[in-house]
Amino acid sequence: METFVWDDNFVTGLSKVDEQHRKLVDLFNELSHSLFLTDDNRETVLNDTFARVVDYTRYHFQDEEALMRAEGVDARHMDTHHAMHTQFVAQVTSMWERRNSISTTGESLVSFLTSWLSLHILGVDQALARQIQLIRQGTPAAAAFEREAQAHDSGMQAVLKLIGNLYHVLFLQNTELAQANQHLEERVAQRTLELANANKALEQAYTRLESYSRIDGLLQIANRKYFDLRLREAWASAFRRKQALGLLMIDVDFFKRYNDSYGHQAGDACLQAVAMAVQKTLQRSTDLVARYGGEELAVILPDTDEAGTIAMAQRVVAGVMALALPHKASDAAPVVTVSVGAACQVPSEKAADQTLLTLADAALYRAKAAGRNRWAAAT
Repeated sequence: METFVWDDNFVTGLSKVDEQHRKLVDLFNELSHSLFLTDDNRETVLNDTFARVVDYTRYHFQDEEALMRAEGVDARHMDTHHAMHTQFVAQVTSMWERRNSISTTGESLVSFLTSWLSLHILGVDQALARQIQLIRQGTPAAAAFEREAQAHDSGMQAVLKLIGNLYHVLFLQNTELAQANQHLEERVAQRTLELANANKALEQAYTRLESYSRIDGLLQIANRKYFDLRLREAWASAFRRKQALGLLMIDVDFFKRYNDSYGHQAGDACLQAVAMAVQKTLQRSTDLVARYGGEELAVILPDTDEAGTIAMAQRVVAGVMALALPHKASDAAPVVTVSVGAACQVPSEKAADQTLLTLADAALYRAKAAGRNRWAAAT
């Protein structure tokens, strides 16, 4: 069994960074397996594996920091990122040097390594990837940093801070345990209990962090990665049960003009209002609305035939229109409107969910070409 289980939530989109993260995962799992060896050369294998873990970690950190400099990432993010790198190497090295003082230190170290990597990827590395994407699109580095800071609600920030503090507590308590006199059994038992409690709190916080990783920070609906996962699952389920699956692709009409006319803060508020209006049209807990990208939303409608999918498209168009948000720069209406592409299929192939996306996207294109503020169904 692997100590660290990789899934799509850990993909940053920076190919070289993702490749190095996967290599770190492999090394962490190799170190975990080495702890259970019973051969005479166990200690030699352990030391060699740990040395490779530290060497590759340092290499990854140097490479990541070089990437930040090359992309011109804001100094505030680089300073925080570098401090975390430096602290991590110092902590794991200290824990390894004291591993023989306590029988469970090795296992605790592997738990620390894998949990730290999860937090690091979901926290600063995902934030770095989003900032680099904005910078490459022309956003100034400072603005990209500040937008990233505003994109997550206080709950997300609180969980990340909580987990960071817990890692610090775990490191200090492991150090104290290693230094404690082994004959003072009562004191060691107390510290071990505290460590167990800290680990339990960490597990609970990490569970909460996982739920945050599925949510778009600005709109508080499902993000693109979670949408892709749910669409694959819904398609596979519809294929097994020979049931229809509906999909809506939604685009806010002339949204760039809205931003240019009213400003980006107003644009964010507009997207939030549209997302809430679309959410209110959903009738079942199995339906899912997600941010597909930019001002584009998507809605998955399991067990929904063509008539039901079209009816939902009509409700979305009417629901957003009813918001009556002024849009002086729109050619479609004096208020904010959306165009919707609707598609429905009973899957005939097991892994062909992209065909449904293609149909819905083509229908959206026709709705926009026909004048916007309307829906169109896939042909």
